[in-house]
Amino acid sequence: MDPILNRMDYLQVGVTSQKTMKLLPASRHRATQKVVIGDHDGVVMCFGMKKGEAGAVFKTLPGPKIARLELGGVLNTPQEKIFIAAASEIRAFTKRGKQFLSFETNLTESIKAMHISGSDLFLSASYIYNHYCDCKDQHYYLSGDKINDVICLPVERLSRITPVLACQDRVLRVLQGSDVMYEIEVPGPPTVLALHNGNGGDSGEDLLFGTSDGKLGLIQITTSKPIHKWEIRNEKKRGGILCIDSFDIVGDGVKDLLVGRDDGMVEVYSFDNTNEPVLRFDQILSESVTSIQGGCVGKDSYDEIVVSTYSGWVTGLTTEPIHKESGPGEELKFNQEMQNKISSLRNELEHLQYKVLQERENYQQSSQSSKAKSAVPSFGINDKFTLNKDDASYSLILEVQTAIDNVLIQSDVPIDLLDVDKNSAVVSFSSCDSESNDNFLLATYRCQANTTRLELKIRSIEGQYGTLQAYVTPRIQPKTCQVRQYHIKPLSLHQRTHFIDHDRPMNTLTLTGQFSFAEVHSWVVFCLPEVPEKPPAGECVTFYFQNTFLDTQLESIYRKGEGVFKSDNISTISILKDVLSKEATKRKINLNISYEINEVSVQHTLKLIHPKLEYQLLLAKKVQLIDALKELQIHEGNMNFLIPEYRCILEEADHLQEEYKKQPAHLERLYGMITDLFIDKFKFKGTNVKTKVPLLLEILDSYDQNALISFFDAA
Repeated sequence: MDPILNRMDYLQVGVTSQKTMKLLPASRHRATQKVVIGDHDGVVMCFGMKKGEAGAVFKTLPGPKIARLELGGVLNTPQEKIFIAAASEIRAFTKRGKQFLSFETNLTESIKAMHISGSDLFLSASYIYNHYCDCKDQHYYLSGDKINDVICLPVERLSRITPVLACQDRVLRVLQGSDVMYEIEVPGPPTVLALHNGNGGDSGEDLLFGTSDGKLGLIQITTSKPIHKWEIRNEKKRGGILCIDSFDIVGDGVKDLLVGRDDGMVEVYSFDNTNEPVLRFDQILSESVTSIQGGCVGKDSYDEIVVSTYSGWVTGLTTEPIHKESGPGEELKFNQEMQNKISSLRNELEHLQYKVLQERENYQQSSQSSKAKSAVPSFGINDKFTLNKDDASYSLILEVQTAIDNVLIQSDVPIDLLDVDKNSAVVSFSSCDSESNDNFLLATYRCQANTTRLELKIRSIEGQYGTLQAYVTPRIQPKTCQVRQYHIKPLSLHQRTHFIDHDRPMNTLTLTGQFSFAEVHSWVVFCLPEVPEKPPAGECVTFYFQNTFLDTQLESIYRKGEGVFKSDNISTISILKDVLSKEATKRKINLNISYEINEVSVQHTLKLIHPKLEYQLLLAKKVQLIDALKELQIHEGNMNFLIPEYRCILEEADHLQEEYKKQPAHLERLYGMITDLFIDKFKFKGTNVKTKVPLLLEILDSYDQNALISFFDAA
């Protein structure tokens, strides 16, 4: 049976980071547990539930923002020591709140991830990994890309120390000491790691990973190579995974997989006879889930899933039924309990209203004082701007700790805003004067009450680059606004990959000149997404990319004084040539540019575009026919006289219109890419063919692949 879980909100702390809430071990089987949580105010709070009320066990004073919270202790004993990472410091507390450790790591960057195993401490900042034993430095590793999480296989079961780093370049790096033992490619940028079943599974080597694009997988980390066990693709297009735990919530004796996502989705996966995960329960919360734990918090013997959210809510999804069957005496007692609870809530509400009035008066006095400092209230924004491989669009997710009033989107580069099903905000567009002030888009999203999270989808055009700005205004007084900026890069639809097909016909662009490795790396960062900001270690670097819209490829190899870029799409090489020469001119660097154009690559790119263009043309034709076919159906009373093809269009009318609506300017985008390809092919030959573009568009309107290829060859 699927679990029936009821929601209980326990309390709210400050804004929380990923993996900053834990349940302390229970004193006996299925007894209530204490919850410990750290927030951005630097406060660590431990609380337990008593008679339906949250009571604090201890609460620390504010300090630097808490980035991680983990439990530790002597191996093979209950893990009830509380460790927190804040800035570059590690502090530790007993379960009663007494601080017994303050360790300054002297890391130059703030700690982003932490794992505790006995006396071993594994830390990572953005690019640096450190292993300490008894607070003494043991091992160090500098990663080529950002480290999102760190974990170590259970030492007590394997008698070896095997740390694993989850890195932004879609790789898990398995370490031995200060060296990489081997790398494991995963299907998306890994954001979180967890031991399967909490202990590494049957072998002690089973590791779970979750990615920022919502994929989930299990890998066995052996001493020689990885063994991929299973993987769950994100078919339902849900949010990225922020936290994972193992706990038997279904009650069948086998631990289930608990998953929390950044779109507020909580999922429970059970395992069938073949050890494959099956989704048994899901529930959406209104904001991203930063931590998830299975245990017992609200009442003895009732298991639950406890989650913390971005704005600091600690919420339980409990197996305790809301409506209880009871005798007359128990019913009276239950009613009395409810009355007491309502009375308590009323008192609390009155107290809060009084406090709000007081604070409002204080604010008025302080803002009118001659010595008043800026009294503009600050608020936290959790934002994410990522490229989706499935539909070649960017997701912009904005999450605020309080309700959003409106969001203004402004862009100085042409972009399309796509529909998002989850988005309930009302959008309105303002007219723009792109010629005089480079303003291509002005759109306002007005949010419904209590909306704290807004998701937008954006599609850019390669070769056109600039800045997208989001002005976020929350529902707080006095009115205040924060601006966030996002760079639309020249090759914005390219995504990092680990392999490319070297047999494809490639065009080559070679740059030489008096430039440093750091300079050429900064140009690549400017042109392409998913490239680490810091230059990788070594004298030479190779990056592979794939265009998410067309599936064309790009190889970039560069070192001090030389850069070589190869692509099967001439337009990609053309964009790189224009942008790189412009960037070098800005810095007064003299570049020698040479290129080799492979004529076969043009036909190859047209063949890649063909299925997409054919599908879009067919979709457009079908949508055009729908109204006429519906009129005929009303006139005749049935569809029996229609040929099967037309009957099928009528049956799928809603689906076809929805799909067409979801992809605005898709056909025009493909036309634009073919036109650019045509112009770029002849640009490298020194010929201007812009006068022939109208003829090309005529051929596209009555599209035939062979006619198009012939036109490219004959022009």
